[in-house]
Parts: sequence; C-alpha cells; structure tokens
Amino acid sequence: MRPRKILAAVACAGMVSAGLVATASAASASGPCGSGYYLIRSYPIKTSGGTRKGTLEVFWNSGTRKNCVLTYGYGSWANTKNFKIAGIALHGESFKSDRGDYTYYAGPVYQYAPHQCIDVVGYVDDAIAALGPLACN
Repeated sequence: MRPRKILAAVACAGMVSAGLVATASAASASGPCGSGYYLIRSYPIKTSGGTRKGTLEVFWNSGTRKNCVLTYGYGSWANTKNFKIAGIALHGESFKSDRGDYTYYAGPVYQYAPHQCIDVVGYVDDAIAALGPLACN
C-alpha cells in the first residue's frame, strides 16, 4: 500500500473510532437524576405577580419506576445562590423535599410511583409552582 493510502486509511479509522467514542459518551451521559431518567415536562416557577424566577423539572425512569424532580433558578436567579425547594409526593400524600440555599439546583428528589399520580412543588426565592396530580405513569 502506498504511504498516502495508508495515512488515509489510518485517518479514516481514527474518525470512525472517534465517532464511536463520542456516541458512547453521549449515550452514557446522565443528568442530576442519574442515568435512565428522561424529562417528562418542565414548569415555570413564578411569583404571584408573574415574574419567573425558576424552573421545575419532572423526570421518569421506566426501569426503576421512579420520578425525580429538580428546581433551577431562572434569569437573574440562575447560577446564583438563593433559597430553592424541590419536592415530590404520591398524589395527596406528604412531600419529600430538598431545600436550602443552592447555587444551581435543589434536588434530585425521588418518588417510587408505578401507575400512580404525583404532586410536585418547586420554589425559588419567593416564587412557587405547585402541581398535581400529574405524571400518572
């Protein structure tokens, strides 16, 4: 084989293997809830005056049959330390929550909920989103 063809073959093999590595990394990537969770829906967290201060995200993992919630800051409240709450419960039951002064997000908080509805709550500064029943898996 000529040197040019050898170099081209090596370069091609390198690109293919780099593509495989990139695909494997993307497939194995996971967010704060962990692997196997996918976003069901996100909800704005607003003050009574309508100012959006956060986002409440609800995830589901069909393998573990658990929901997960996270609360993020939004706009001026994003990536700044402020009081946040992420909470979840089976519909009508007591909430499990993570609360505190966080820079990025509150949570993750998990609820085992096969074939059941959940209630969720997200709070940032003085803004709240409380929803349910939802995600009746």
